[in-house]
Amino acid sequence: MKISIPMEGGEVSQHFGHTPEFAIFTVENGKIVSRETLKNPGHEPGLIPKLMSQNGVNVVITGGVGRKAVDLFDEMNITVISGVCGTVEDAIQGYLAGKLVAGKNLCDH
Repeated sequence: MKISIPMEGGEVSQHFGHTPEFAIFTVENGKIVSRETLKNPGHEPGLIPKLMSQNGVNVVITGGVGRKAVDLFDEMNITVISGVCGTVEDAIQGYLAGKLVAGKNLCDH
């Protein structure tokens, strides 16, 4: 499984499309086996969901994400968890422990 978290200065980015980079975690048997960072290729409709799909991402954890991106992720069978705040490390550990606290999607478009 691969999990993507948009990040800005170690924190979960609150606007998915405008984040500078993405942490991509590879998880096997509930443990992180690798982590890589992808630079944001730009805020163009459909570009980032396509990039996530090409990199084998199964889950996206974010603060906020637009409806069009969510629809594209749905079409690609990528789960989106929005309304997440805090550090990237807390988010990934919370997800793996089944204790991730998600809230209201922080993006309004």
